[in-house]
Formats: sequence, structure tokens, C-alpha cells
Amino acid sequence: MAGREMLLTRQGWADALIELGEKDPKVVVLDADLAKSTLTSLFKEKFPKRFFDIGIAEQNMINTAGGLSLTGLIPFVSTYGVFVSGRAWEQIRTSICYGELNVKFGGAHGGVSVGPDGATHQALEEITIMRVLPKMTVIVPSDYYETKKAVLAAAKINGPVYIRFGREKVPVVTKADSLFEVGKANIMKEGKDVTIVACGAMVAEALDAAEILEKEGISAEIINLHTIKPIDKNCLIDSVKKTGCVVTAEEHQMAGGMGSAVFELLAQNYAVPGEMVGVNDTFGESGQPRELMVKYGLTSKEICEKSKKVIIRKK
Repeated sequence: MAGREMLLTRQGWADALIELGEKDPKVVVLDADLAKSTLTSLFKEKFPKRFFDIGIAEQNMINTAGGLSLTGLIPFVSTYGVFVSGRAWEQIRTSICYGELNVKFGGAHGGVSVGPDGATHQALEEITIMRVLPKMTVIVPSDYYETKKAVLAAAKINGPVYIRFGREKVPVVTKADSLFEVGKANIMKEGKDVTIVACGAMVAEALDAAEILEKEGISAEIINLHTIKPIDKNCLIDSVKKTGCVVTAEEHQMAGGMGSAVFELLAQNYAVPGEMVGVNDTFGESGQPRELMVKYGLTSKEICEKSKKVIIRKK
């Protein structure tokens, strides 16, 4: 991470909402008493009549957003990912996805890097429970610029979209003019020995791992899988056909998350040896963000170890 600029992904969420608000009067924002933390308070300052604080009532917020969408408005719902995906899952499923309503969800504070807020606020399961919903698009951007682009792109999709982002500053690994298209993965570095697929904050860790592996004579291909659903089938299959093995890396439970989506695809199309880096069937805890990433094995070190292991399995 040395030398990389560090920015908040939630700032990308807020900046994109303001940009959308300036362009389209149909854009409205709802929050659940967390506007200062999710930074939707910045939208409220600009467009107070188009901002609705529903309070600590996430289920009501989802149903309200659904109603607003039926009037032709484009609601962006914002709260912590653990609350919107957990407390309001049934409302998202039945009120929004079943009717394919045009509501966008911002799930803030994803992963253990939330830090001192602890396990109750560290969303580690929401990729799993969002991607199983029919009609739902799921995006996990890697940095500030990608989060901003994801929000702008979501506004153009007619249907529900879930965007996951974190609390802390993360390394900037893309540029303001980098290509971003929903459903299309980005190859951050080409390689021939192992494919490393990452999303969110783990993209920076994967790039660091590639540098370490390069010094050991291992060529790693790094894929930024920012869109978990719909998944980029062609990019993943083409990459593993070349490298013959794959490692996935996510700040999320291994079960059912991005890695599971990758291996489901490969098992049906082009099976290769694979390993996963992620949280292994446990809750998080309070602590400093970096020390938690280290404790739960979410660093370039584990990506390197799994890469070497999977290359041996390939041979």
C-alpha cells in the first residue's frame, strides 16, 4: 500500500449522490438515522426536500423507498450494510425485488475494517444474502473512484442495485478515468501462473501480493471483480484457462460470497484448483481496522500463501 493515496469509499457514495441530485430531480435519498456516518448528510445539505430520515426503522425505510419508486422517483437507500441486508431483507425481497422496483441500496461499513464498532456493525454476510435475490445487481467497488462510478451507473439501471462499501479510507487503485462497466470485471495486472480475483478493499491487497510474488518469480493475474452479480463469465474463464488455477480474496465470509460465486461459475464451465481468502466462519470483534485485517487473514500475506499452495495443486 506504500505510496498510494487513501480515500473514503463512502465519500464516493456521497459525492455521486450529489452529482446525481444536481442532474436529475427524480433522485431522492433515504437514511436510517446514520446520515452523518454514511455521509448522506451532504446530500441533505444540498437537497433538504429530497432527503428523508426514516429513523431507526429500516424495514419501513425499504417499503417507503418502494412506494417512492412507484411514483417515478429514484430512491437511494443508505444505512449500514448489516442493517439494510439483515433487518430489512424480507422487505427487500418481497417489496422491492419481487416487483423489480427501481430502488438502490448503499450498504456502508462492510467488513471487519469497520474497526472498533465490533461484530454487530461489521457486515460479513451481505454479499451472500443480496446475490441470491432474483433481479438484484450486486456491486463491491474497490476504492473512492469506483464507488462513485458504481453509484452513477446504478442510477441508469432500471431495477434494484446493492452497493457495498466500507468505513475507513482505503488505497486508491483506480483512476477517475478508469473504465467501469457493471457486469464487466477489470484486469488490473496480467499474469500467467495464477489468477487472483478480488473485490472491495482486497483489490489493493491482491495488487500488493502480485508485487511480492513477482519477486519470487510467480506471475499473478489480478482481476477486480467489482460486480458480483451479474458475474463476468467470459473474463474469469479466459483467465483461468491461461493460468490453470485461481485464488479469491474478499473481506467477507468465505461461505456464499464473491469467492463462492466465482467457484460456482468455474465448477460449471472450467474447473481448476482454487483457494479462498476471506473470513472463515466467524464473527469479527472490536479493534483497529488494520489489526483486524491481519487477525482474520485478510492481507497480501495470505493471498501469497494461497497462491503458492494452489500452484502446487495445479502441478
